[in-house]
Amino acid sequence: MADIIKNAVLAGIGLMSLTHEKAEEFAKELIKRGELSENDKSKFVKDALDQSEKAKTEIGEKIEKTVETIMSKMNIPTRKEFDELKSMVEELSRKTNKTE
Repeated sequence: MADIIKNAVLAGIGLMSLTHEKAEEFAKELIKRGELSENDKSKFVKDALDQSEKAKTEIGEKIEKTVETIMSKMNIPTRKEFDELKSMVEELSRKTNKTE
C-alpha cells in the first residue's frame, strides 16, 4: 500500500513539473513508437499541460488542508485566530492605559 501511495505521489510530482518542452519531447517519443499520431500531437501536449496545471492545484489544496488539519490537532492557532487575539489584547491594553 505504501508503494502505491509513493508511486502516486511521484507521478503527481512528475506531472506537476511538466513543461511545454518536456511534453513536446514526450509526444515526439510516442510518435516514434507509433503510440501517437502527428495530428494528435498538439492536443496531447495541451492536454498534458492542462493535467499538469490541474495536478498542481489539487496538490496545493491537499497540502494546505493537511497543514490545517495538523495545526488544528496540535492546537496551534491560525493566522486569523492569532490576529483576532492580538487585536483583543491591544484593545484591552488601550482600555487599561486609559483607566490608569
